[in-house]
Amino acid sequence: MHEIWRWSDLGLAFAVELAGLGIFAWWGWQAGNTTVVRLLLAIGLPVVAAVLWGLFAAPTANHGGPLITAIMKIAFFGLAGLALWSLDHRILGIVFVVVVAANLLIIRTGNLSPDSPVAKAATTTTISR
Repeated sequence: MHEIWRWSDLGLAFAVELAGLGIFAWWGWQAGNTTVVRLLLAIGLPVVAAVLWGLFAAPTANHGGPLITAIMKIAFFGLAGLALWSLDHRILGIVFVVVVAANLLIIRTGNLSPDSPVAKAATTTTISR
């Protein structure tokens, strides 16, 4: 049961990361005045966000430490929530941030992250059976 809970939470985490990238694309398209600017923002913002995420917040990130990872996650999801707010989807922005915060809290307090000692022990036990 623990593995189902773990993979469900990690799946949700991945889904909200993808949703954040989509929100940045949506906001970029709406923020631009011309088609060229819209395309640059709609493509550029998610690419920049994904690169920064990969460098500092992904489970396999090689740069930064726990503090930088936390700052990156707060900035990424907070800006995505603000983007929804600025697109006049205030309730959706609030719900998005609350779901992200709850998911990250559950992953953190339940030692459900892919690199947690509990997860490594569960994987080792499953493989050795």
